[in-house]
Amino acid sequence: MSESATIELVVPPESIGERLDRFVASAVADLSRSYVQQLISAGHISVDGRLARASLSLRGGERVLVTVPPPQPTALVPEAIPLHIVYEDSDLLVVDKAAGMVVHPAPGHLGGTLANALLARYPDMQVNGGVRPGIVHRIDQDTSGLLVVARHDRAMHALTEQQRARTMLKVYLTVVEGHFKEPEGVIDAPIGRHPTDRLRMTVTLGGREARTHYRVREELGEYTLLEVRLETGRTHQIRVHMLHRNRPVLGDPLYGAHRRRASFGLTRQFLHAHRLGFRHPADDRWCEFESPLPADLQTALAKLRAAIRR
Repeated sequence: MSESATIELVVPPESIGERLDRFVASAVADLSRSYVQQLISAGHISVDGRLARASLSLRGGERVLVTVPPPQPTALVPEAIPLHIVYEDSDLLVVDKAAGMVVHPAPGHLGGTLANALLARYPDMQVNGGVRPGIVHRIDQDTSGLLVVARHDRAMHALTEQQRARTMLKVYLTVVEGHFKEPEGVIDAPIGRHPTDRLRMTVTLGGREARTHYRVREELGEYTLLEVRLETGRTHQIRVHMLHRNRPVLGDPLYGAHRRRASFGLTRQFLHAHRLGFRHPADDRWCEFESPLPADLQTALAKLRAAIRR
């Protein structure tokens, strides 16, 4: 794309007191905080018509304009990695990500990521300055399932707006330890960075709003198969919320490793992005996709069911 993309944000009450750079990075999918800081330094972000510092403390109600410049050559190296593409057209594509694949490059994972694979397969798709081409939302490395990718800035903006408005449907399947007394419910608990372990998130009064809807699909002895719908999209949200309810995700090495659990053949957490729905940016039609449980999770589920029958 050769044109800049401009995104308008209005600071909501829950972001009062938040830094400008943090607010923009959390409000606009696929813009890292470091890239937002670069945009602020370059004068591409204004608050109520004026340039501002990254550290500006927001008061609420401000009008923030974010201008993302045309794509620049990316430092990402295209890699011909196989991808399972569920759907594609000239505006977007839906990927069924395999467990073990990192979405974005990071220290320790500079290659072999979904971003590398996308650049190889779609070399003309560079969104938001080519920083993280086209990826609207992310899922954890060891979580499998569906995510949507924009092929140009207009699609990226439209899909990002749906995320902000919480109209995008994201439903997961997970097995947790223990049972819920109620067949369905909502976990409404703010999530922030853990105060001492920087790899973990936690429920904290100073965290960002986070809401998770769950419904019991099947009770499996000491475990429960849940269908989970995300209303918000915080880092590790399902894993953190389930631990908060003392029902950690089966096989979770970060939030459940200290608990007694059988592996049932798992080498990762039992968490799969099962259904994804959104309005198509070109014509506003509703699009919905479904991914069945991958083989490793199907095997673990069969072992859980077999254990009940013994």
